[in-house]
Order: sequence, then structure tokens, then C-alpha cells
Amino acid sequence: MDKSYLISQSTSLTLVIIISLIFVFLGISHSKKHQGLNNYLTANRNIGLFSLTTSLTASALGAWILFGPASASTWGGVGAIIGYSLGTAFPMFFLIYLGKKIRKEFPNGFSLIEFMRKKFGKSLFKLILLMTIFYMFIFLCAEVTAVAILINYISGTELWITALIVLLSTLAYTLYGGLKASIFTDNIQMIVIGILLLISFIYIYSFTGPQFSLDFIREKNPHLLSSSYIQGYTAGITFFIAVAATNLFHQGNWQRVYAAKNYETLRKSLIISFFIIIPIVFYMGFSGMVAFSIDSNIRPDLGFFSLLLKEQTTFLSLFIVILGLSLTISTVDTLINAISSLILVDGKATFNFNKKMNYLRLSKIFILFLSLISFIVASRGFDILYLFLLADLFCCAFVLTVFYSFYNKNISEKTAYTSIVIGLIGGFLIFPAPDFSKSLLFGIMIPVESLSPFISQSLLFLSFVVATFLPFFFIKAKKI
Repeated sequence: MDKSYLISQSTSLTLVIIISLIFVFLGISHSKKHQGLNNYLTANRNIGLFSLTTSLTASALGAWILFGPASASTWGGVGAIIGYSLGTAFPMFFLIYLGKKIRKEFPNGFSLIEFMRKKFGKSLFKLILLMTIFYMFIFLCAEVTAVAILINYISGTELWITALIVLLSTLAYTLYGGLKASIFTDNIQMIVIGILLLISFIYIYSFTGPQFSLDFIREKNPHLLSSSYIQGYTAGITFFIAVAATNLFHQGNWQRVYAAKNYETLRKSLIISFFIIIPIVFYMGFSGMVAFSIDSNIRPDLGFFSLLLKEQTTFLSLFIVILGLSLTISTVDTLINAISSLILVDGKATFNFNKKMNYLRLSKIFILFLSLISFIVASRGFDILYLFLLADLFCCAFVLTVFYSFYNKNISEKTAYTSIVIGLIGGFLIFPAPDFSKSLLFGIMIPVESLSPFISQSLLFLSFVVATFLPFFFIKAKKI
């Protein structure tokens, strides 16, 4: 065994295969008696409180929670963590109201896109569909890449091996059993995730003692908790806007809105999920601040691991592998079924193929193609954070126009389309370059030297704010 790694490749690979095969067996065996299109798309609209809650929570979380919040906390402080936590959980709260409305107006529906197709013409509907699939595809790439990097960090296993096993196993049971299989495995995965996160908290808290506290962070890095730390506010708002906006377009959430056996079950599940997600994301971010306060030289995204794996025990390494796989597979199966369902439900209106076209087969071919691309991306270990932020910007430009149209019947397709384009243009002009030092507007058109430090240091924040609110102001200016 290479001493630079915590466990051997053979041990890691064996565990990855076993865990993946367990979920394949559970998913396929459970869905054998639940076949048919309704089960594939909406789990026969008969999901109860426990299953819906665990599925909503497991789907909202993912391997990203092991890296993202910890990294953000080291430069955005407590503000970034609060924004991250609320942004991840907020769609659950929002779906209480939107879910009631969409279930009432489209009781036999399958997706948010259907509502948009009936509300607006095909031009805008296709744009929203493209944006939604693009966002979920980037999310899929991010999840597979994250777990591949995690297993590589622990055991040195090549990225492509983990990526291939995770994708093949998840595709096997998800394309067979659809949403029914995804929700059932989510139940098991969320129980595993909850237990492992609780054990990690108890272990880290007992091991670090007084260091795992606000007082210790305040002593070492007081700016991370300071109420006058402007970067904390901008980071918090940025993460809240970006994460909340993207999750509102997550087809996996809308499938579960329709899958609930009644509205009361949906309402209770969303409320419970909201209060489960917030402390989990906050805990991961807080771990990052503590790790950074103990050692400022650590890699920001590895803050949680630096605390948990300080003793470098084999048991804890295996623990991390199981946690990472459970988080990833629960998210990947949701994304696979969500993208497949969009092509299946909205493919006919989008492509207008002949009547003999089998859209279920087409949806599966399409998701296999996207999975192949995500495998290539994960195998190369590409940093897709920048692309993820770009997908977030897309969602921000759409979010207020789309959801405001739920309540304002007078918004025309032309006005909605124009408002979204204006938001995209405004956001793109300010959206930072890959090095985050400049943008088209601030840095190229207008020299950086003539800008205030706040603008030059807050390009991402400003781009999201502009992309989100400019469409709304345009609609209001039209006095609809």
C-alpha cells in the first residue's frame, strides 16, 4: 500500500463496487413490481411522508456538501455559510406555495416545463427547457467529478474507474425503475447519510474539543465572524441567489411535487426537509472555518476531511468512502431520471418527430449520451466550478420572470422572453472572467483602475444580482 494514501486502491475499489451493487440490487428489485410510465415519471403519485422527505433531502444534498461549504467559509465567513444553507433549503419552502398552485392547475402534470409550455409559446418554452437540462447536466458532471476526486484523494484510485462504476450502476437501476427506484434508494441513502454525518459530528466535536467553537474561530480569524466583514454579506447573498435559483429549476424537485400522494404530505415533507438541510450544510461550512482556523495552509475544499481524517485511520477512510458514495448516488439517480423525464414529457412538443417515435427510448439514449460526456469530464478531473457558476447565472436570469408568471396572468411571451434576454446580457457583462479579476464591462470596457474596490472584488455577486433582478424591473417598467 502506498503510504501517501489512507487506504489501498483494492480496498477502496472493492467498497465502491459493493456499495454501488447494493443500490443497483435495491433499486431494481423494488421497482420490478412498480413498472409503467406513471411509476417512471411520478412514482404513481402515491409517495408518503417519510419517503418523500428523505428523497427530497437526499436529492438536495450531494457530494458537493463535502467540498463547497467548507471552501466558501474560508473566504466568505459565516455569511457565506448562512447563504449556502438557506439557498439550498429555500426552494423547499418556496415549493410549498408553488407546489400547491401547480398541483391544482395541472393535477396530471409531470414537470414545470409543461406549465411554461401552456403559459407561453414554443419559443420561450424551448429556451427554458434548454437551460434546465444544461444546469442539471453540469450538476451531474460536478457530482461524478467530486466523488471521483474524493476516492482518488483517499486511495489514489484513478478518476475514470470511480466515475465509470458510479455512472453505470446508477444508470442501471434508474433507467429501469425510474422515479420509483430513485425515491426508494434515496430513503436508504438518506438514512446512511444521516447516521454517518451524526457520527462525524460527534467524532470531530470530541476530538477537537474547544477548537470546534465560535470562540476559537473568533480568536484565530475574527473577520470570518465580523458583522462589518462586507465580503461575508456579498458571499452570503451570492450563494443564496445562485443556489436557490438553480434548485427551483431542478426537475427532480418538481417530480417529487407531483409524486406526493396529497398536498398535505407534500407540505409537511418540504417543511421537514427545509429544517434538515440547513443544519447539515451549516455544519459542513462550520467545519471548514474551524479547519482553516487550526491551519490556514490547508486546501479550503478539504477542510472537513482535514478534521475527520487527522488520525488517518482506515475506519474513518472507509467511512468517508461510504458517505461520499451515498451522497453522490442519491443525487445522480435524481438527475438521471429528471433529465430523462423532461425529454420523455416535453420531447414531442420540442422535436415534433413522427408519431411512431418512442420517446421513452429517446430519453434513455439522450441521458446515456450526457452520461458519456460527464464520464469524460470526471475522468479528466476538470474544474467545472466556473461552468457551474455560468449555469447558475442562466437560472438567475430566468427565475423571477418564470415564477412571477405563476401569479401574473398578463405577462406575454414577448415580454417574458425580452426580460430574460436582458437579464442574461446584463449578467454576462458583469460575470467575471475565469481568474475573477475582470469582466466584459468592468475591466475591458471600463478600466479596473477607475473602479471602486467593492466593484472589482464583487463581480460574481453583482452579476448574479443584475441577472436576477433586471428582468423583474423590466417587467414592472412595462406596467403589465
